[in-house]
Amino acid sequence: MSFLKGWFGEKKTAFNIWLFLDNEAYQRYHNVIIPSKNGTTQIDHIIISKYGLFIVETKNKKGWIFGSEQQPKWTQSIYGKNYPFQNPLRQTFRQKKVLAKYLLVPESLIHTIIFFNGNCEFKTKMPENVINSGLGKYIKQYKEIIVSNDDLKLIIDKLDLLVSNSDLSNKDHLRSLRERKRSNTICPNCGANLVERVAKRGPNKDTKFLGCENYPKCRFTKNA
Repeated sequence: MSFLKGWFGEKKTAFNIWLFLDNEAYQRYHNVIIPSKNGTTQIDHIIISKYGLFIVETKNKKGWIFGSEQQPKWTQSIYGKNYPFQNPLRQTFRQKKVLAKYLLVPESLIHTIIFFNGNCEFKTKMPENVINSGLGKYIKQYKEIIVSNDDLKLIIDKLDLLVSNSDLSNKDHLRSLRERKRSNTICPNCGANLVERVAKRGPNKDTKFLGCENYPKCRFTKNA
């Protein structure tokens, strides 16, 4: 059921992109699985333009949404019940790194967007790239040309080649995700190394744990 809900949400977003973005100015890719040295990453939507590259992570959720940039889990509240889900900003953190490395472009060219399209209401202040309406308007606010025509062609050619030749499936991606979660050396969120740390405060003070070397940008931790 959750798979169908996610699939429907992605289709709604794809239609939104088609409806509000000129296809001569914006090249669109949907449900792209990108290989990397630390497994794969799946990106709902990639939009390529001379104004930058855009990663759009779709969330098809109703009700009230609570969350902040630093929280590992956000909450959906609907019909009096609360349902936690992964902070989607952490998903796009890894997606941005993998996409930049695959395309050999600076991360500064890539914008990430979390788009909730399920008739929800934000009950906490969200970062400006977390939106529940106006996806096309948000993308079109970027008007400065930052990608040359030659680089644009190289990027599009590389993504076209990936989409047409890749034999990676969603099952492969889920298997890769499970393997990353089990790793004690590689951060499953961003692909950086995990390093041993010691808690300096709180109930677990002096306890060893594994943390991402990209902290504080990435706050993944697990027991040592």
